[in-house]
Amino acid sequence: MSEQPTAIYGGQAVIEGVMFAGKHVHVTAVRRKDQQITFYEVPKKPSNFLQKVKKIPFIRGIVGIVESAAKGSQHLTYSAEAYAEDESGPEEAAKPKQKERWNLTMVLGVALVGVLSFVVGKLIFTLVPAFVESLIFGQAFENKILHNLLEGAIKIVFLLCYLWFISQTPLIKRLFQYHGAEHKVISAFEAGSDLTVADVQKYSRLHYRCGSSFIIFTVLVGVIIYSFFTWDTMGERIVQRILLLPVVLGVSYEVLRWTNALRDIPVLKWLGAPGLWLQLLTTKEPNDDQVAVSIASFNRMRELDRQVNPS
Repeated sequence: MSEQPTAIYGGQAVIEGVMFAGKHVHVTAVRRKDQQITFYEVPKKPSNFLQKVKKIPFIRGIVGIVESAAKGSQHLTYSAEAYAEDESGPEEAAKPKQKERWNLTMVLGVALVGVLSFVVGKLIFTLVPAFVESLIFGQAFENKILHNLLEGAIKIVFLLCYLWFISQTPLIKRLFQYHGAEHKVISAFEAGSDLTVADVQKYSRLHYRCGSSFIIFTVLVGVIIYSFFTWDTMGERIVQRILLLPVVLGVSYEVLRWTNALRDIPVLKWLGAPGLWLQLLTTKEPNDDQVAVSIASFNRMRELDRQVNPS
């Protein structure tokens, strides 16, 4: 057993690999077709302004989400390019390839696409259930709280159906396995366990601090927040949802932090149960090779962090 860790780390599954975010660097490890593990390393550029903003409750969640979407898109793009290269035919692989450098313009472009994709996806997921609920139940009754509850239920049904559908494809199933491998490594580290494949595999693929938990909390928190407001037309309802979206995201992030802090209290730990249930769809049990990739990514991230700050 190693000494009890104090740092809090997060990560993200990518195509055939895992990304971990450290204090000073983001590292992605990818298993290539020849079984070699390659790394993509991006140093963090410190920003005093962002560090101050991240200490402000309710605001820090929105900043963190946007930052994660931007960073995650870069690493997902790297893994997708590596996968495409491995899957290309022998004739394509034999062609001379022009090496592309990830210059500032490319990085900012990919980051912007990642942020916009998140925003558009969140808007669609927020607005479509409102339209559907209004179409089906709009004239059935006047109780706005009941309308909000039905809207939330429709969101959950849409979410579960979408996740189940994409999880049937082989590529996404493997992505969800790497998601499980990421959680296992973090759980093993937080428990002070040795990061060997055998030890890491003993831990659960579910984790309280997962982004999947955040998604389900945005639905539940949204139902509560929307209940404090009323509307008369569908247009007002849509505008209200758009304006309240930052509030829902900020509060949901705080709820996620709160449930994670309470996870060791026998009764209160059940507050995080909805997020864990959703992870039954967004994670799968990884094999040993996938866990090994996750460990390699985590260890490399920690190694680079220590090089920047040996203490």
